[in-house]
Amino acid sequence: MPATIGILLFDAAEELDFVGPWEVLTAAASPADRVLTVAASLEPILCEKGMRVLPDATFETAPVLDVVLVPGGSGARRIPDEPTAAWLRQAASQCRWLTSVCTGSFLLANCGLVTGSKITTHHRFLDELRALGTSEVIAGQRFVRDGKVVTAAGVISGIEMALWLAGEVFGAKAAEDARDYIAYNWPPR
Repeated sequence: MPATIGILLFDAAEELDFVGPWEVLTAAASPADRVLTVAASLEPILCEKGMRVLPDATFETAPVLDVVLVPGGSGARRIPDEPTAAWLRQAASQCRWLTSVCTGSFLLANCGLVTGSKITTHHRFLDELRALGTSEVIAGQRFVRDGKVVTAAGVISGIEMALWLAGEVFGAKAAEDARDYIAYNWPPR
């Protein structure tokens, strides 16, 4: 059955937090699968380092998603606006996998989606995430899975998490093909 993966975009999203996983997931996907970006509107998103990106779908037009991926960046560490929070809660309630990269875990926490879960974030923000008091924050792991929630510690960890996720969603061969395509060799084989 084809899978649909949605990557949330917002102003000040960290570019590689979503572009890295997007590369992995599109490399692993079959032509019947979809990997798309979702934002509040179709207006350009101004990312953390200045890249501008056009979303594929809006909160209103996005399909039901099998996977939701939330990137980090300073935009993820702010209290979300109500349309973003409402969409994320609704999408999370229907998806098979709810994932974040780097400080995207703050957005999940601030939307109440990881209360009581084991999660991680970028090493520079572990104490700040712990201070929210919503989750058990794990240090020293590339990514952490707790049920359907998978959080990655940073940019490279997000790529590793996406490779793992590709295996779960598309199968081991698709994940290995994606790993080969992006020439990813960590840990060294």
